[in-house]
Amino acid sequence: MSMLRRSVEEIASGVERCRRCRRTPLVGERVYFYKGGEMLCELCRALKRDLPEAWQLVHNTKLGDVASIRITDRRTAR
Repeated sequence: MSMLRRSVEEIASGVERCRRCRRTPLVGERVYFYKGGEMLCELCRALKRDLPEAWQLVHNTKLGDVASIRITDRRTAR
């Protein structure tokens, strides 16, 4: 049991979480960065009055892998 707990803790340690609610942002969600490196999720951003310095979309961790989503342009030329 301790081996399982240790492996889960190791995996979770590499995941960025919202500074306020500690939630892991979802793929496609925006995260916002403030002074001092504070990162807030989309939900907690509404609770802060300061403007963020930057924002970024959360991407799939398997970007470029077979399991990732590929967007293709299927529009036809007119």
